[in-house]
Amino acid sequence: MSDVIPTLKKDYIYNLMIKGKRLDGRGFEDLRDIKFETNVIEKAEGSAKVTLGKTQVLVGVKLQIGTPFSDSPDEGVIMTSLELNPIASPSFEPGPPREGAIEMARVVDRGIRESGSIDVKKLCITEGESIWKAFIDIHVLNDDGNIIDASCLGAIGALMTTMVPNEMVGIGEDVPLAMKEMPVGVTIAKIGGKLMVDPGRYEEAVCETKLTVVSSSDGSVNGMQKMGSTPLTEDELLEAIELARKKADEIRAEFLIGLKRKD
Repeated sequence: MSDVIPTLKKDYIYNLMIKGKRLDGRGFEDLRDIKFETNVIEKAEGSAKVTLGKTQVLVGVKLQIGTPFSDSPDEGVIMTSLELNPIASPSFEPGPPREGAIEMARVVDRGIRESGSIDVKKLCITEGESIWKAFIDIHVLNDDGNIIDASCLGAIGALMTTMVPNEMVGIGEDVPLAMKEMPVGVTIAKIGGKLMVDPGRYEEAVCETKLTVVSSSDGSVNGMQKMGSTPLTEDELLEAIELARKKADEIRAEFLIGLKRKD
């Protein structure tokens, strides 16, 4: 979400960019420090807390029995929501989800669906009658920029720790949620004609445009979302996608692959 910042600070950020520097001292391809915690919500079937710099998101996964859609009688259902809590930023207001929250939730949801990360057929209990519905609830605890990448990582981490509560409904033992892929979202910002990963709060406020790329472990792109009116050239688009894939591989290797082995 964008902040209103003084012109003097904007000029300072642009001047740093010309010198190849960023406000917090990072290089253009450097992510902020990431802290990753799982199983942090006792009553949820799966959960994760992600801290990206000072940005914090909490994600919980809840499974409920429901009726399948008529066109997919043997598939479970995934539903993703994102809440911008007023405690996270002065710019967030209480009330129903606003356009920005809905947009970010859709990006997270699209990455999960298009990557085939969840084997939705394994969420079928009785074909045509009952299935598990997976509700992914994302809560922003603190906004210091790039909420969407933290949310993508938190969502997939929470799903990877989710246990299907079969025992609760008397249909067998609890089992891990069937996961087939680990999509990771990486956002690239364009400021002063330069591309950089993981924009902080003030960088988001001055950037001309942002592109979020969600990719799978094989490098395939599962979703993209551009925000901002300034266009990207073809070369910039290709460069942004390649950079996003590269950083996604690093995140996946450091956090998600180790999590999968541990579980």
